[in-house]
Amino acid sequence: MSSQPSPPLVLDGSGDPGPPAFDRRRAWLVTAMIVTFMIVNFADKSVLGLAADPVMEELDISHSTYGLISSSYSILFSLSGLVVGFFAARISSRVLLFVMCLVWGVAQLPVLIVAAVPALVAGRVLLGAAEGPATPMSMHALYKWFPVGRRGLPSALQIGGAALGTLVAAPVVTWLITGFGWRAAFVALAVTSLAWSVVWWFVGRDGPYDQPPARVRAETTGPARVPYRRLLLSGTVIGSVASAFGASWAMALSQAWLPSYLKNELTMSPGTAAAVLSAVAALSFVLLLALSPVVDRLTRRGLSLRRSIGVPQGAAVMCAGAAMAVFPFVGPLPVRLALIAVAFAVHSIAFPLHYMTAAAVVPASQRGALFGIVAATGTLPGLLAPSLTGRLLDSASSTGAGYTQSFAVAAAVMIVCGAVSVCCIRPARDAARLGIVVQ
Repeated sequence: MSSQPSPPLVLDGSGDPGPPAFDRRRAWLVTAMIVTFMIVNFADKSVLGLAADPVMEELDISHSTYGLISSSYSILFSLSGLVVGFFAARISSRVLLFVMCLVWGVAQLPVLIVAAVPALVAGRVLLGAAEGPATPMSMHALYKWFPVGRRGLPSALQIGGAALGTLVAAPVVTWLITGFGWRAAFVALAVTSLAWSVVWWFVGRDGPYDQPPARVRAETTGPARVPYRRLLLSGTVIGSVASAFGASWAMALSQAWLPSYLKNELTMSPGTAAAVLSAVAALSFVLLLALSPVVDRLTRRGLSLRRSIGVPQGAAVMCAGAAMAVFPFVGPLPVRLALIAVAFAVHSIAFPLHYMTAAAVVPASQRGALFGIVAATGTLPGLLAPSLTGRLLDSASSTGAGYTQSFAVAAAVMIVCGAVSVCCIRPARDAARLGIVVQ
C-alpha cells in the first residue's frame, strides 16, 4: 500500500470527523497522469488495427485469421478486469497502475522477436490481460480524489484519454508504419508504456475518498458491504452494463476494422484514413468535455441521477446505433463520413456515465470490485465483434457486403442495449433498496 499521507478529515462543529478535504492540486495532478495512462492504453490497443493491412500482407493471413488475432486481445481482458477488481480494496492504486503499464510495454515485445501469428497472439493476449483492469481501476483511482458532484469532468477526461489516444495514435502510428515499418510502432509504444510507469511510481498517490472511518461510514454511507448478488441484479447495474456493452461493440469495430474499411472500401490513403480516425476521436473528446460540466452542474442542483446520467448514456448508444445502421447505404461521401463519425464517436458518452451510474449504488469499499465486474461484462464485445466481422468478411459475396452485415449486427446490438439502459437505470430507487447513500 502507498505510504503517502492523504488529506486530513475535516472536523465539523461537534468535533466529529466530516468529509475529507478536497486537495485540488493533487487531484488534478493524478488526473493528468491517469489521462496520459489512458492515452497510452488506447494507443497500445489500436496499433494492430492501424497496422492491419501490412501485417496481413507480410504474414499472408486471411481476414478471419486477422479477426481471431484481434479478438485474442480479449481472451483474458474481461477475466483480468474481474479478478483485479476484487483486489482493488487491498492493493494501492499506485501499485496496480504501475504494474499494468509495465506489462503493456513487455507485451509489445514477442512480435519483435518472432514476426508470426503465434507471437502476435501471445502479445495480444498478454496485453489484453494487463489492459482489462485499466479503465475500471484508473477510474477507481480517480474517484479516490473527487467527491460526488465533482466527478463529471475528471470522469470525462479519463474516458477522453481513449479518444486522445486514438487522436494521437492514428497519425503518429500511421507515420511510423508507413515510414519505418509496422514493427517501429510496436517499439515506440513499448518505450512509452515503460516511461509512464517510471513517472507514475514517483507521482502516483491514493486519495481520501475511498474508505472513510467506520463511524463516518456507518452514519453516511449505509451498510459497509452489500452482497454482490444484490448489486448485480439491481436495474441500475444491469442498465449500466448494457450501455457499456453496446458502446464497446462500436469501439471494438473501430479499433479492429474501421481503418481497413476506410482504406479498402472507401479507397482512402493511409494518411487520409488516419485523419478521419483522428477526426472521429476528436469528436468523441469534444462531446465528453461538453457533457461533463453539465452533468456535474445538474447533479449538484439536485436533478435525479436517472435523468442526468442514466437516460443520456442509453440515448447516446441508441443514436450511434441508428447511424451505424444507415451509413453503409448513404451515397455522398461527406454525408457517409458524418454518419460514421456519429456511429463511432457519440457512443463514447456512455463510458464515463456508466461508471458514475454504477458508483451511485455501491459502497466505496466495494466500488473497485464492482467496477471490475461491470467492465468485464460490458467489454465482452472486444472478444466477439472483431472475429465475427472477420468471418462475415470471408463468407460474404464481397468484402463490402461483409462490412454492411457487420455494421447491421452492431447497430442492432447497440439499439437494444441503449433501450435496456434507458429503461433500467434508476439509481435513487436502487440505492434506497440497497440501503446506500454514496458520498
